[in-house]
Amino acid sequence: MNKTTYNVAKMDCPSEEQLIRMKLADKPGIEQLQFDIPNRKVTVLHDGDAESITRALADLRLDSRLLETEDADLAELTEEAPRDRRLLLTVLAINGFFFALEVLAGILADSMGLVADALDMLADALVYGLALYAVGKAVSSQKKVARISGYLQLILAAGGLVEVVRRFITGEALPDFGLMMGVSLLALIGNAICLYLLRREKSDKVHMQASEIFTSNDIVVNMGVILAGGLVYLTHSPYPDLIIGLAIFGVVARGALRIFQLAK
Repeated sequence: MNKTTYNVAKMDCPSEEQLIRMKLADKPGIEQLQFDIPNRKVTVLHDGDAESITRALADLRLDSRLLETEDADLAELTEEAPRDRRLLLTVLAINGFFFALEVLAGILADSMGLVADALDMLADALVYGLALYAVGKAVSSQKKVARISGYLQLILAAGGLVEVVRRFITGEALPDFGLMMGVSLLALIGNAICLYLLRREKSDKVHMQASEIFTSNDIVVNMGVILAGGLVYLTHSPYPDLIIGLAIFGVVARGALRIFQLAK
């Protein structure tokens, strides 16, 4: 058993982790993948040499570089703890709930920022769900789910971008900034709870670090929508809402393109 460690410079969120997992899923001899996203490192426990693994990672164009290969003890193999799986299910449920809440509130408040934030929550839920579904499933099934998730996310993001552009051109009624800020604050609290749970249970388990980083990014998005709501109130203009919506839809579209890479 060998342990090969790579530096992957462009691995900064769960999308890249899933991309790597999918790329290496059908490689023979791989026993386990360990991810340290903050330090941009992937460790592969495998039989035989690392040449095919190195080529596969290079194909992803994430700026991967082999750091070292050494002998590994079978004792280094670890299994995902059942409580980690339960935690990811909890985080998935929270993201799913706030997706539905923010979509409804976005329509009622006539706020593209809220709708875009809802799609960002959906993107999170898709990543968590894909990670959970992938456990023990065939590669073909994983890729099918990745494609469906990517198409859904891209269609929603494209529709949102078109709607934002239309409102820029034709004008938009002033959003309900109170509802906009209130629901975003609730989403912020939900993400803060997720982040607390993840940090409380993280310990030294690097596979949970990806979820923690992803949730931290969501908090920034929530704060952006709250700020936009405040600017709507102060300026009596819908443009802050449209601008934050445009930015978030762009992030969601970028995430969809990454998901498509999973299905290659």
